[in-house]
Amino acid sequence: MQNWDEIRTAAQVARLGTISAAAEALGVHRATVTRHIDALENRLGAKLFQRHARGFSPTELGEALLRVADATDAQFGELMRLARGSLDDLSGAMTVTSLDVLMPTILPIVAAFQRAHPRMKVQLVSSDRVLKLEYGEADVAFRIGPKPDHPDNVVLPLQRLPVGLYGPPAETRRFVGPGPKAPKTPYFEWLARNVLPEDIVLTSDSIAVLWAAVRGGAGAGFLPRQMAAGSGLSELRPPLDDWHEQIWAVTHVDLHRSAKVQAFVQAMRRSTP
Repeated sequence: MQNWDEIRTAAQVARLGTISAAAEALGVHRATVTRHIDALENRLGAKLFQRHARGFSPTELGEALLRVADATDAQFGELMRLARGSLDDLSGAMTVTSLDVLMPTILPIVAAFQRAHPRMKVQLVSSDRVLKLEYGEADVAFRIGPKPDHPDNVVLPLQRLPVGLYGPPAETRRFVGPGPKAPKTPYFEWLARNVLPEDIVLTSDSIAVLWAAVRGGAGAGFLPRQMAAGSGLSELRPPLDDWHEQIWAVTHVDLHRSAKVQAFVQAMRRSTP
C-alpha cells in the first residue's frame, strides 16, 4: 500500500503521544518518525497533530487516520495468518554479514534458520567493511559496539560479548593496543590510562586483528571470553562491566517485514540465550 509506512508511523504517534515512544515501538530512529509525519501531513495538506510541551495530540483528522490504521492493521493481521503457512515453505536466498570474530555466535543462528527453512540459501559475508543495507548489499548485518544509528535501520540487541584482559601467564609488560583509527571502546580507554605507551608493542586499527594477536600470544590485551577459552592465556584482572561488547542485529526498515527477514529474526530469538 502506498505510504503505509508513514500511516503506520503516524498511528503510533497518535496512540503513544510522543515521537520517542513511537520510534522505540517501531524500532526506528526518531528522525524517521518525524520525516514520516511531515511527509504525510504535506501530502494530505492538513495537520494530523497538535504539538505541545508534553508531546503530540491527534487532531480530528489524526483520530480518523488512527481508525483507518487500526482497521487496516486488523486486515493485515488476518492476511498474515493466512500467509503464515507459506513461511513453512520459504525459499530463496539471503545475505548475512558479520565480522569474523562474531561467526561463532552467528553460525548457530544461521543453522537454526536453515533447519526451519531448508530451502533457503544463505550467503555469509565476513568482512570488516560495513555493507550498506540501504543499497541491498545485505539483508541482515551483525555489528558490535555502540548502537548503530542510521535512521532507516531497525536495530535489535542480540547479546553481550564478555571481554576481558588476557595475556601469557609469565608476560604482563608487553601489550597489544589500538591504532589511531581503531574504534573507541571503554577497554581501550582503560588501556591508555593504565599502560605506558612504550609497553604497547603491537597496534592495529582492526578489532579482529587485535583479538587474533592477543590469542596468538603477541602480548597482553583484550579478548572475548569465548576466544580466550582453551588458549592457555591467563585473565590478568577482573573485567569492568563496560568492557563487554554489545552485538546488534541490523536490518533495513524496507526489508524488515519481509518473510525471510522475519523468519531469520525468529530463529535469532530462539537461538539467543
